[in-house]
Amino acid sequence: MIELVDTHCHIQFPDYELDPEQVVKDAEKNDVTQLICVGCTLQDSKLAVDFAKNHENVYASIGLHPHESKDYVDNHHALQQFRYLINDGTAPKLKAVGETGLDYHYMHSSKKDQEQLLRFQIDMALEHDLPLIFHVREAYKDFWRIIDEYKGLRGVVHSFSSDTQDLDEILSRGLYVGLNGIITFTKSQEQLEAVKKVPLDRILLETDAPFLTPVPFRGTICQPKHVRATAEFLSKLRGEPLDFLASATTHNAQALLNLRIKP
Repeated sequence: MIELVDTHCHIQFPDYELDPEQVVKDAEKNDVTQLICVGCTLQDSKLAVDFAKNHENVYASIGLHPHESKDYVDNHHALQQFRYLINDGTAPKLKAVGETGLDYHYMHSSKKDQEQLLRFQIDMALEHDLPLIFHVREAYKDFWRIIDEYKGLRGVVHSFSSDTQDLDEILSRGLYVGLNGIITFTKSQEQLEAVKKVPLDRILLETDAPFLTPVPFRGTICQPKHVRATAEFLSKLRGEPLDFLASATTHNAQALLNLRIKP
């Protein structure tokens, strides 16, 4: 039996269309034995923590997505509530801060607000010795400028969909690379070439459920069990046995996120 970890899903979202309880059971049936519910707002960060508390193999990350920056940077009450999520005794199930970062594709929030909220979350992560889950889209130049000002950062660049140049920058800073269903349907050969070159000890598998459903399940709602489809595609793309890839990526997830190692 192989063991997989979905290091990034949002099945706690209030509008997730499937039953999260059944989704967790289906994940286990497909060898996805641990998963991380990742927050993007204060509300769903709270939901992630609560859901993780009630499920043995589910963990949480609390985050404020760059799209939401304009709603939080001057909302001191909300930021205090967000900070409280780390300080209220949930530490055993709270494994990371994020997703946080910069997104210049849609520009739902200004660059200034995005940077301010990113720095707020970096400071929290460093204060509590937690890794970060980064979202970076069309913003690597500013992202590197910001994180290079900090020492001791640990984390993953989630949903990698770039080229070898950006990959080299990620690896040079000791960050992990989050791979999901995008790689199964991308038309970019540059991206696939980059994916082949990610060192095995830097790969994390994820779904980003309910988004980015991998082939052959396109057209359905993404869920953590689909991480297996991504793993199978990656195994063929890289020419590595599935059990070998699963073992390595599970070890990586457990190492970065301080997950319980299953006997």
